[in-house]
Amino acid sequence: MSNRLTLLIGILTLFAVSCQKSSNDWKELVTDDHLVGWKVLGGEGSYEVKNGEVVGTTKGTSNTFLATENTYENFILELEVLVDPKMNSGIQFRSNQNERGVVNGYQAEIDPSERAWSGGLYDESRRGWLYPLTTNQAGQKAFKNNQWNKYRIEAFDNKVQIWVNDVMTTHFQDSMATKGFIALQVHGVGTKEEEGLQVKWRNIRMLENIKKTDLTPAVEDVTLTDLSTL
Repeated sequence: MSNRLTLLIGILTLFAVSCQKSSNDWKELVTDDHLVGWKVLGGEGSYEVKNGEVVGTTKGTSNTFLATENTYENFILELEVLVDPKMNSGIQFRSNQNERGVVNGYQAEIDPSERAWSGGLYDESRRGWLYPLTTNQAGQKAFKNNQWNKYRIEAFDNKVQIWVNDVMTTHFQDSMATKGFIALQVHGVGTKEEEGLQVKWRNIRMLENIKKTDLTPAVEDVTLTDLSTL
């Protein structure tokens, strides 16, 4: 075998290994029972890890957030969630704290109520609803109460796509926030009777520094809302 052919094979092998690594380089965000790399912000809700699951418990009227210490820009986030049907929750991303310490930013909704807007996009403590599921009937049916539900959040430049159980729920473009932390919300409750409700997350993993080609192709029937030019 000639030296030139050997060199070519070596280059192709390195290229293949590099491509394989970039497409499978998922990072687990919870790897132990101590929530290293996370911090609690906001209210009085509590968090703990049991059997690899992050368990959030309601307490008090203010929203509580378990936030990553690191910030992220272009990424794909996947996780599973199981929530008590009597409470509300959400997954913050590209989020920050304002000058008063209040968490704000994009939130993938977890909504087990009859409204069924799970997977919609809410702007926490800022603009409110950005992508409710009023025009996405398939998306409204994706979330299943009393079951583990898989979320996939894709954020690249000004584009945000959310999938629940492999059903596209949000197709959105916006330029307000391009980087921030990830956070798991325990929603505030209004009465003592609502305290002690739980939401659980597991298999929380992220693919960082993605390219446009890593995005899942959008579903034609899901309307694109574009606020990036406003």
